[in-house]
Amino acid sequence: MLRKLLSVVCVVVFASAGCGYKRSLPAMVSVDEAETKKHSQVSTYYAVERKAIPPYARIRSAMDSDKVLAAPRYVAVRHKLEIIEPDSGLAKSIEAVVAYCGTIQCELLSSSVANETAVLPPSGNIVARVAPQDLNKLLDFAAKQGKISQHSTETEDKTAAVIDVEAKIKNQTDFRDSLRKMLVKPGVSVADLLQIQEKLAEAQAELDSEATQRKILANETEKVLLEIAFRSEQRTSSRSAFASVGEALRDSGSVLADSLAELITAIAAIIPWLIVIVPGIWFLVRLWRRWRKKRAAANVVPPT
Repeated sequence: MLRKLLSVVCVVVFASAGCGYKRSLPAMVSVDEAETKKHSQVSTYYAVERKAIPPYARIRSAMDSDKVLAAPRYVAVRHKLEIIEPDSGLAKSIEAVVAYCGTIQCELLSSSVANETAVLPPSGNIVARVAPQDLNKLLDFAAKQGKISQHSTETEDKTAAVIDVEAKIKNQTDFRDSLRKMLVKPGVSVADLLQIQEKLAEAQAELDSEATQRKILANETEKVLLEIAFRSEQRTSSRSAFASVGEALRDSGSVLADSLAELITAIAAIIPWLIVIVPGIWFLVRLWRRWRKKRAAANVVPPT
């Protein structure tokens, strides 16, 4: 009887445990479903966010950064040429280059010609500003006038100066515009108007100065400075055996004149001292003669 009772109790306990497990199982399943749903919502959120930001947005931002890095640079370029002119037509070559400069985008700044002297051969210089697209044209034309012995290129970065001037222009423009707006405001006193007009004149003068500086920088960076030096080719001639004799005869006159000039200078320097030296010597000679006479008289023995 007792065994049957224990068997019934065991069956009831296991049955109740089984029912409790079955009751708790849906709760556990619901928790897992909630976690899964939460993760799915997070995944969906990121998916929506990823769709909202198109793939080319990252490319565009990269392009913007490249634009910042690839900001325009302002560089002043300078070319120096030295051309050896084989013939005596150096002046004609310079005139030809100057005339050709007028046919292209070229601004002539200066040109000069030095004629031949007894010591120096003829020479000339040209300084001009040329548009970059016409630089090679002018270089090729100048090279036809003779032989290029030297060609150098120099560059100078003007980016910082240009950015600084442009920032000053923008600030001065905003300041000027604000002053102009203050002039038309109602209720401004006469004293304030006079002060505003004075500040406006100063701002406009500063703005004009910065604008001029910007034009100078633009002229330096947008065009190439070209300096061409023309030199005549020096020719060596054969010297004869008596060439040195002829040069000595030609130089003898100048040597004689130089020696005579030095002699005259020496005499002119001595004459003032002769006025003192000659009387002094005469006085010393007289004293010496008197001394000799006295000594001779003292040495004479009287007769006994």
